Amino acid sequence: MKDIINTYDKASLIDDIKIVPFDVSKRYTKPHRHNKYLEIIYFTKGEGFHHVDSISYQIKPYIFFVVNREEVHNWEINTLPKGYVIIIKERFLDKTLDKYINIQLNKLRTLQKIELPNKDASINALFKVLCKEMEQPKPQAEFVEGVLKALLVKMMNYSYENTSNDNAGKITGFMELLIEKPRNNVAFYANALSLSSQNLNQLCRKQFNRTASQIIAIEVLKEVKRLILFTDNSISEIAFKLDFKDVSHFVKYFKRHTGYTPLQFKKRH
Repeated sequence: MKDIINTYDKASLIDDIKIVPFDVSKRYTKPHRHNKYLEIIYFTKGEGFHHVDSISYQIKPYIFFVVNREEVHNWEINTLPKGYVIIIKERFLDKTLDKYINIQLNKLRTLQKIELPNKDASINALFKVLCKEMEQPKPQAEFVEGVLKALLVKMMNYSYENTSNDNAGKITGFMELLIEKPRNNVAFYANALSLSSQNLNQLCRKQFNRTASQIIAIEVLKEVKRLILFTDNSISEIAFKLDFKDVSHFVKYFKRHTGYTPLQFKKRH
């Protein structure tokens, strides 16, 4: 009986990440999705709009945008832009051996944008170093991971800049606990953080513009898919592990988010 997922050291992760300057030919695009896990776009020049689903964000220096695979987006850039793009495939998270990078990338998934009050020369320098390394015939994965981690630290610090230290600590604790123990239960995380479910929702809406349930769903669905594909756990066992009230609720929840029942998903993959 296989009820846990084995962990192995994987091959080089370089093929699963792309870091390049922003392509100025992409100033105007039609609404589209990307078959990638995550995209991070940083602008140092340019004016216009970034449309994500039903929301429009103003493009201005200096700003990061985060685009998830499920989101529909397009560019409307009125002046010549300058910046960088990081494209990350889902396999990257499986291959990186640095747990901190996993945690930070999962935090970023819950954000839409990060605004900088002023130019940060170190962020530009980190992007330049990453682009140079990716241009090498054999980029060093450990080097790329190290510089990427430094860049993620800068990004997350700016994302918390307008949040009180106490609230920032609560959000960080929530995300770390969610990744470590994914459960379909807002009250579980609220209690662990000494918050009410309502206060946790308020924090999530303020920081991420999403409810706690929406953020939890991201990690819960990832864990469900892992358990379906890589263990022998039954559907009822998976539902119990992740705090669903019953199997029927679990099946409906999974189908609402993926379009498939758990068994249909397993057969397709």
